[in-house]
Amino acid sequence: MATAPLRIVHIVRAPIGGIFRHIADLALAQTRAGHQVGVICDASTGGAFEAEAIARLAPQLAFGVARFPMRRQVTPGDLRSVLSLYRHVRDLAPDVLHGHGAKGGVFARVIGSVLRLGGRKVTRIYCPHGGSLHYDPSKLEGRIYFRLERLQQRFTDGLVFVSDYEYAAYESKVAHPTIPARVVYNGLSPEEFSAVPTDADAADFLFIGMLRDLKGPDLFIRALHDLKTIYGITASARIVGDGEDRPRYEAMVADLGLSDHVTFTGALPAREAFRKARCVVVPSRAEAMPYIVLETVAAQVPLIATRVGGIPEIFGRYADRLVTPGCVQELAAAMAAAHADPDDMQRQAERQRKCLSETFNVELMSDRITSLYMSTRGARDPSAPVRSTEAPALGSSAVLARNETSPSGDAD
Repeated sequence: MATAPLRIVHIVRAPIGGIFRHIADLALAQTRAGHQVGVICDASTGGAFEAEAIARLAPQLAFGVARFPMRRQVTPGDLRSVLSLYRHVRDLAPDVLHGHGAKGGVFARVIGSVLRLGGRKVTRIYCPHGGSLHYDPSKLEGRIYFRLERLQQRFTDGLVFVSDYEYAAYESKVAHPTIPARVVYNGLSPEEFSAVPTDADAADFLFIGMLRDLKGPDLFIRALHDLKTIYGITASARIVGDGEDRPRYEAMVADLGLSDHVTFTGALPAREAFRKARCVVVPSRAEAMPYIVLETVAAQVPLIATRVGGIPEIFGRYADRLVTPGCVQELAAAMAAAHADPDDMQRQAERQRKCLSETFNVELMSDRITSLYMSTRGARDPSAPVRSTEAPALGSSAVLARNETSPSGDAD
């Protein structure tokens, strides 16, 4: 017997990057499944690119997209934010509050708990998306965040992890989940599994992502410099993305004498950006399950990436090609090899693409997350059976040992 449609509200601080892509895809898939869905996010984060994405998304959702002030760090101002969010959420009368990232998780669980005290049956779901799990457990800041995460598990009804690595990081740094938890990979739509041709004036290499050190644009720029000074290769590059550190990276390009060959374009849709270069480079210091890697592989674009987070899970049997995070020399060597033999890189891209669509599928992602909602509410979705707690497929200790780098994190 089918269950009634749910009223679902997703809460996230920053409406940018892969985390917002995940939420938008999930919200639209849940809407197609007949649920009433809304999104709440920060009022000031993001630029024109993000504003356009929100404007496209909002009319398609029953509850639209509401924006409130949300600071990244915990501050006294959060009390005002929580009160404003609480009033908005209360009026929506949700069945499910799904928090994404550390700050969104706090808001969802606090507001959901208050509503439950008032007699409402609200299911509180949390997905870290990396977030506070990127912090170093040996440092004070990391220890504080992990203690807060342990405390909040008492007020959480279900956990979603976007990779085996993320589950393992939570288990190792926070606690073994004592509530329903499952790994659900990010998913792509069918139309994304088609090749993207490159423009005639395409650059040699492309960086695409938020311009912040966690994503490694500084490593990319230094590797381009090594290509020139060590390998004698003057490579052209596009840097696609925005962020408050962009002026610092532009200055770095100028200081290294690369201004004639490196272009900053601002944010662009991924498949539009792919046309602008023959090889994508993802030099991240930390990740959970990055959409840009999924999108690049699905588009059959040659890719160089680091061995962090869930990226080895995407690469599968090709994971030995991944680069050590933070190692400019290894990154430059991989880029030199790609520049020397682009045909081999293209063949690798075509082979990787073949096994991606079955595992990283947006409808499967939505079904598995929504069935977790159902199971925690005591209902069963007949189309998606669920176990109470699902351990990561590769085993938590094995995943962490394989690619743990313990970088300083960012608790979005």
